[in-house]
Amino acid sequence: MARVKGALMARKRRNKVLKMAKGYYGAKSKRFKMAKQAVMKSGNYAFAGRRMKKRDFRSLWITRISAQAKVCGMNYSTLMHGLKLAGIDLNRKMLADLAVSDKEAFAALAEKAKAAL
Repeated sequence: MARVKGALMARKRRNKVLKMAKGYYGAKSKRFKMAKQAVMKSGNYAFAGRRMKKRDFRSLWITRISAQAKVCGMNYSTLMHGLKLAGIDLNRKMLADLAVSDKEAFAALAEKAKAAL
């Protein structure tokens, strides 16, 4: 049986890593050893970033809801408690969208929350 040499697959693997490292600064985009380290590190950052994105958006929504709730004469926690007691089950993403785009509807929700307290 013929001996299988690894040159083709090794070259493919190296090219794949170098392609992922395209645009990196200096030798990180040219030399395989440095490119591999940089790609692994950037993969870790991307993995963590996908989880951080969810936290960041939730805190952004809460900030927007809180700011509009203060305009309506309530604080965030009172508003959320009032909405829960009123049986209004809107998530923070939709509430934040209402707070930014439709202030009258948000004010109506805030009044319902006040009445339920």
